[in-house]
Amino acid sequence: MFSFSVSAPRRRRRGFTLIELLVVIAIIGVLIALLLPAVQAAREAARRSQCTNNLKQLALGMANYESAVGCYPGAYPTLRLTALTEGGTWGCWSPQALMLPFLEQKPVYDALNFNLLNQGNTTDYAGYVANTSIVGTKLNVFLCPSSSIFTGGLYTRVDNSTIPSPGNNYFASVGPSIQWQGTSGTAPPNGVFAYKGPPISSRDVRDGTSNTIAFGEWRTGDNNGNILSIPQDVIEIGSTYIGGGTAGDNINNIMPFGAAALPAWLANCATLAKTAPNRGFIGQRWDVGMFGRSLGNTLLAPNPPYPNCNNTTGNGDFDNYGMFGMSSYHGGGGNVALCDGSVRFLKSTTALQTVWALGSRAQGDLVSGDAY
Repeated sequence: MFSFSVSAPRRRRRGFTLIELLVVIAIIGVLIALLLPAVQAAREAARRSQCTNNLKQLALGMANYESAVGCYPGAYPTLRLTALTEGGTWGCWSPQALMLPFLEQKPVYDALNFNLLNQGNTTDYAGYVANTSIVGTKLNVFLCPSSSIFTGGLYTRVDNSTIPSPGNNYFASVGPSIQWQGTSGTAPPNGVFAYKGPPISSRDVRDGTSNTIAFGEWRTGDNNGNILSIPQDVIEIGSTYIGGGTAGDNINNIMPFGAAALPAWLANCATLAKTAPNRGFIGQRWDVGMFGRSLGNTLLAPNPPYPNCNNTTGNGDFDNYGMFGMSSYHGGGGNVALCDGSVRFLKSTTALQTVWALGSRAQGDLVSGDAY
């Protein structure tokens, strides 16, 4: 007797075909391409918001400093009590350094020795090394999150030491002037800050604290003299002043008085940019009270098509006349902090007359809110 077994038919498992997989991958790719700009835009919005907050903290810190001391901070030489030379703007202290206790950075402030310079060399400026490690402290209040230095993309040195440069994206404005010395008898800076000079307070801001820039943004340099990065890099242009001649201390170096001569000066800077040495170390530090370190000016709107210009040739630093202006990592302009504590976004298309009016503190300029 025979027995028969009947096996059930096997069910075929159907998988994805190659074409189907490719279609799914293509759809995923399209979705990522659509979402990525939105994600990046959201991140940049958050970074820009933090940048705005940093500038607001600086403006409020300045106001609190005035309440405690009676005037705004300035850039001052060391309080050196020894027979050593003070070093002038080389190694002097910045407004940002003096404001540290009002920026929740009192431990850093207390660790600084204001009797000594903050940069130099052991031969001519003995004792500066005592400040080296402290002035290399990276402080987020001085850094725009959109900056490459904030994410570790920039790594430089503090002069002769082995301490990484901390970076500084916010300069204290001397106004629309290539002069930075407040002791100038002919044409001192017309902004809120200066190197030395008489103390300045809110009562001296006769154009109104809501119409006067205290701090502005600039991009940190890449520390590469072989690559010209416009607008942040600085070009050596020699003794070529806006007012002409060899004397930098004249009224034409302040806007709007030198408005007629400014275009030729800018064009000369752009021409020399093709051959002259460029300095890619603007915004490296927050402690030194000189142009390119902590002091800047408001000659042009943010992100201009010109490089910065330094009236020197072969000098090792920025302690000379020049343009060290506004630039930012934000499209369309840059943030500025006004003396009343508010922060505004200054467009790159802002008229020069408006930029000069906002930069000066007491020239009788009236600026409407819709001008920028």
